[in-house]
Amino acid sequence: MDEFSFIKSIQPTGYRQSSLIKGINDDAAVFRQTSQDIVTSVDTMVEEVHFSKKTMTPYHVGYRALAANLSDLAAMGSTPAFYLVSLVVPKGWNKEELSELYRGMQELSDKYQMDLIGGDTVSGKELCVSITVFGYVIKRMARYRNSALAGDIVFATGTLGDARAGLECILTGQDEPFLMGRHRMPSPRVHFAEKLTVLERVTLNDVSDGIANESNEIAEASAVDLHLDFEKVPYSPSVATLFPDKYEEWILSGGEDFELLGTVSEKDWSKVQEIAKQTNTVVTPIGVVKESVDQEGRVYMVKNGEKSILNKSGYTHLQEERD
Repeated sequence: MDEFSFIKSIQPTGYRQSSLIKGINDDAAVFRQTSQDIVTSVDTMVEEVHFSKKTMTPYHVGYRALAANLSDLAAMGSTPAFYLVSLVVPKGWNKEELSELYRGMQELSDKYQMDLIGGDTVSGKELCVSITVFGYVIKRMARYRNSALAGDIVFATGTLGDARAGLECILTGQDEPFLMGRHRMPSPRVHFAEKLTVLERVTLNDVSDGIANESNEIAEASAVDLHLDFEKVPYSPSVATLFPDKYEEWILSGGEDFELLGTVSEKDWSKVQEIAKQTNTVVTPIGVVKESVDQEGRVYMVKNGEKSILNKSGYTHLQEERD
């Protein structure tokens, strides 16, 4: 496979973002933005770590890789604009499969009017997909983890644990289309997060590793305590039905649902509910924020009437490597 002919085959025929000055076909892309802040993020997926041909088609690999990045932009309250794609390609992947991978990305990028503006392709031992995304947000309106305040309502979008349950369905041959789809084609909450710009303050975090991790990140960054009610955490009934021994763990630590965990003042909660309705997003209050006596920031979970500390849990790549 010739690298240059492949790049030519995936090159866009036109661009949609008016801020783009130079796209593909030069040493670098150029865009100009003076009226908004620029948000950028990068994420990498590795074959047999984040995906496998046994559980995903190349189309799904591309779709899910870009969805993970879009979820990061959503957590910052950003509108997607551009993306770059770098691939490490092993001998086991052919041109048709790589074209399908890009088709998965393109379907999602078309939905948000994003432009592909460059990247790189090299050979290697396993397929690695690294995507860098750029988005725009109104000046000084990017959403951070350190803005939660005592008295806030803690909320989550969608249902949690679906992606992990979907993977298990695929691996064990259980036919549950909804959960399998949630694993292969997640829905980043971009439009919901965009609409939240009407709020002066809202804290958001992308649920990529599970809310046990994400809630602790907010608590630590904001130096507050989050008090969560396990009975209120949203999940799909089929997850509990199919996996009665695992669903409680997965809704807290399953990860890769790419939903949003957030906090907002009680006075603005009704606005969040209205925005959720406008964007066809399920949003559920799952707890409250309280002051932290020592400013350390902790998460407490009430379950069956008993309160305990909810520690970070879930898959941590570097820790797994050391173990």
